[in-house]
Amino acid sequence: MKYRTCVSIAEKTPALTEKKLKIALKKSDYVEIRFDFLKIEQIPKTLETIKKDLKRIVCTLRPKTEGGKFSGNEVERIAILKLIAEYNPFLLDVEFNTLKKNSALVKYLKTTKTKLLVSWHDFKKTPNAEELKKRLCEMSKFSSNVKIVSTAKSMNDSTRMLELYSKKGKNNLISFAMGDFGRISRILCLYLGSPYTYVSLGKAVAPGQFSVDEVKKIMNLKK
Repeated sequence: MKYRTCVSIAEKTPALTEKKLKIALKKSDYVEIRFDFLKIEQIPKTLETIKKDLKRIVCTLRPKTEGGKFSGNEVERIAILKLIAEYNPFLLDVEFNTLKKNSALVKYLKTTKTKLLVSWHDFKKTPNAEELKKRLCEMSKFSSNVKIVSTAKSMNDSTRMLELYSKKGKNNLISFAMGDFGRISRILCLYLGSPYTYVSLGKAVAPGQFSVDEVKKIMNLKK
C-alpha cells in the first residue's frame, strides 16, 4: 500500500526550521511548518528561505485559542496568513473557526487560489457522531481539504473519528484522534483514504504522534 506522511516541524528559529526541513523532506512526502512557534518578525525571512520547497509544505499559524503558540493579535495573524497565501504553498491550514468569523479572509484566499486545508481540533474530547458529521459538512463548504481531529478517551472515540471516512463525499479528509487511545487512528486513517498522516522527526509535536521512522516500520515499507 502506498502511504504518505507529513512531518510536523515546530522550531523557534528560521535556522533550525530550515535545518529540520532538509532532514524531513528526505524522509517524508510533505512537511508541516508551524509558523506560530516563530517570532512574528522571523516569519517573512523563513518564507523566503523555504520558498523553493513550498510545493511540499503545509503552512500552519495556530492561535493560542486553538492550541497554538502565535503571540500576536488576530489582526496580525490574518495579515501573516495572507502573506503566506501569496507564496502558494502545498496547503495553507486555516482553522474552521477563523474562516467562519472572517469572510474577508475567505474572499482574499479565493483570489490567491490558495489550496486551503480547513482544520478543527477538540483538545478535550471526541464529540458524538451526529455532531462530527455536521461539523464535516460545514467545513466542506470552505474547501475539499478537511482536517478534523479530536482527543480520544477510549478506543470508541478513535473509531468514531474513523467512521467519518464513510461520510466524506468528495473530500480529501484527514480525520483521527489525539492521545494514547488515538494513536492507532493515526495509522488506520491511511487505509481509509487519508491523503497523509502527521508524524514527527523524533519528539512528538502533538499527543500520540508517531515518528516518521515508526510509521515506516509499522507500514513495513522502506522509502
